[in-house]
Amino acid sequence: MAHRSDPETLVALALRLKGFGEVPTIASVHGLSVETTAVILSGMVKSEKCVMRQVEAVEKYVLTPTGREEGQAALAQELEVVAARGIVEALYEKFLQLNPEMLQLCTDWQVINDGSGEQKLNDHGDSEYDTKVLDRLEVLDQQIAEILQPLIGVLSRFDNYPSRFASALEKVLSGDLDWLTKPIMPSYHTVWFELHEDLLATLGINRASEGSI
Repeated sequence: MAHRSDPETLVALALRLKGFGEVPTIASVHGLSVETTAVILSGMVKSEKCVMRQVEAVEKYVLTPTGREEGQAALAQELEVVAARGIVEALYEKFLQLNPEMLQLCTDWQVINDGSGEQKLNDHGDSEYDTKVLDRLEVLDQQIAEILQPLIGVLSRFDNYPSRFASALEKVLSGDLDWLTKPIMPSYHTVWFELHEDLLATLGINRASEGSI
């Protein structure tokens, strides 16, 4: 049976993935209730694991160094409990093989060759070009699903990713083009970035030392 993470571990991880966020945003990452998340965040503030800041009259939370370190330790402990480090490392390596393709796909979605050798922003006026990029995205989506399935089998907290990828992909394919690469929303690229950070956090790897972006 897959390991179920402690709710505070999930909240700390969600804060790490988002950088900062409001209670509903943090709650949505792992499907926790807003009420449960608010209680956990309040306790984390008291124990100095996170701080609350008013941003344009909206309460937003961010991890402190202590919260990040303790969250990292909790994730490491999970791996030891389920003896899954080897499995997660192997799946992380498979993810890294797909990551350059995802980055190139996003570049190709945003920038297009105008035929003269110059590049310009893609205004999405060439439906044939966009369709080819989206065909690649659907293949990539199948490949990332093959990585997520065994991950979910050992750590159930990864079960939030398939539905989030599916939702973003559905919106892109239905014509809402922002859902592929637009930041500050749960676009396909945003979810991909968060999965990458989740794997790094799980294995205790620093993104800078990995050399990725």
